[in-house]
Amino acid sequence: MRLTRYFLPVLKETPSEAQIVSHRLMLRAGMIKQASAGIYSWLPLGYRVLRRIEEIVHQEQVRAGHIPMLMPTLQSADLWRESGRYEDYGEEMLRITDRHGRDMLYGPTNEELITDIFRAHVASYKDLPLTLYHIQWKFRDEVRPRFGVMRGREFLMKDGYNFDIDRDAALHAYNRHLVSYLRTYERMGLQAIPMRAESGPIGGDDTHEFLVLADTGESEVFYDSAITDLRFGDRSVDYDSVSECQAVLEEFTSRYARTDDTHDEAAFNAQVPEERRRRARGIEVGQIFYFGTKYSEAMGAVVVNDKGERVPVHMGSHGIGVSRLLGAIIEASHDDKGIIWPEGVTPFHAGIVNLKQGDSAADAACDALYQALIAKGLEPLYDDRDERAGAKFATMDLIGLPWRITVGPRGLAKGVVELTSRRTGESEELSAEAAVDRLAQIYADA
Repeated sequence: MRLTRYFLPVLKETPSEAQIVSHRLMLRAGMIKQASAGIYSWLPLGYRVLRRIEEIVHQEQVRAGHIPMLMPTLQSADLWRESGRYEDYGEEMLRITDRHGRDMLYGPTNEELITDIFRAHVASYKDLPLTLYHIQWKFRDEVRPRFGVMRGREFLMKDGYNFDIDRDAALHAYNRHLVSYLRTYERMGLQAIPMRAESGPIGGDDTHEFLVLADTGESEVFYDSAITDLRFGDRSVDYDSVSECQAVLEEFTSRYARTDDTHDEAAFNAQVPEERRRRARGIEVGQIFYFGTKYSEAMGAVVVNDKGERVPVHMGSHGIGVSRLLGAIIEASHDDKGIIWPEGVTPFHAGIVNLKQGDSAADAACDALYQALIAKGLEPLYDDRDERAGAKFATMDLIGLPWRITVGPRGLAKGVVELTSRRTGESEELSAEAAVDRLAQIYADA
């Protein structure tokens, strides 16, 4: 994409309403614009990152054997009355009456709707196990929406639902989701720690939240510092193997890590050596639940088991805050110049800066670089504006592309361009061909 043909409304000044780093930088980098309190338009740069994150989530869900679908944003209140949650959910639920007087709601979550789908089409244990998921816009009428996309009213979420014949099978689904989430977050350049948490209005006794450590996090967290040394890496796990998934769960949850809702000071002190005890803030980016037959019993979601008995299925739900992840990544990866995107979620793979726009040799070299990167399957952002070099560098630093190729007359006279890492600030002079090959290899390995 050429910047002269792109819509990138960057701001020089920080809007007064932005209280945390991610909100400030998303506004300044032209990623979002507030439409009303807690509701944002996603401008082209922000939308590109949102789609990158969404694609990683899809890939890891499918890898784990989960099946994508799409449910509506508006739901019938009757389903929620069946489960008993319509009155219990509280004022965060946006309730609507249609022109025929029917009670509707803008879904904050989908346990009722997916249970209704299941009970209409599945009747035998032979169709289990089954996990369905979708990525969909949700709405929760927060009393004080703040911090940009971190605590908005409208948000994009992946929510998945497993259906299993018994508790053991459902707990394997729980473990399978934990494994897939660890892979998902690491691919985005994040370390998201699974922590024992409260289930809230979803219900159930087994639940873990995934939290990214950050000073601006909403939750106070308590953990054994040894857990921050754990990495999932590129290991291969058989998602059908109960033992392999259980082993990963035990590895990542055996050390003390809890949110303030479930923190036990006595247990914390007893289980964790003093030098490893940590208190910090965390940003929630996902949560997994096992809630047994809470919804299936209330709504008649039963199957015939191998003994010919009709039994309620065991269920769990599993969410990832797709839009919230943008804020979390920025909170974890930025400096005083702007955003620093990890390679896995960057909106463009590299920026090209032409130091002398209008110079025939510089223009030709940048055009050739642009086409060569595209030929390698990469998406560059070429700053072809007639602007001073400092303004171009400031824009690139603000929007946070991981790599920048700088082209100018002096370098071209030596047959080189400059490849710069946004994260380290280190630069290297290479031939244009070598720079393209280096970036292709970096993204092949990412």
